[in-house]
Amino acid sequence: MRVIFSKLARQELDDATHYYDIEFRGLGKRFRGEVRKAAKRISEYPEAWSVERGDIRKCLLHKFPYKLLYSIEEDHIFIIAVAHQHRKPDYWIERKNT
Repeated sequence: MRVIFSKLARQELDDATHYYDIEFRGLGKRFRGEVRKAAKRISEYPEAWSVERGDIRKCLLHKFPYKLLYSIEEDHIFIIAVAHQHRKPDYWIERKNT
């Protein structure tokens, strides 16, 4: 199934990548790789991950304290947020339709 990132989720991905590159050269690339792997797992098994709230599910990244929050749509997966697991846990709630 096709995976689509919201504009805000894409910005969060870019911001986190930039942060990790500042911390350690090449780490941003590794972070993006983990996001890519998680998106692929979600596309192959969309219902495998636990429900975060309502019809929004979460997939935790390996090696990084982030999760992908997504909804299963009729013909695609919609990534709502690339969220840090320990900061402002519910900030993304109003995003579903953005």
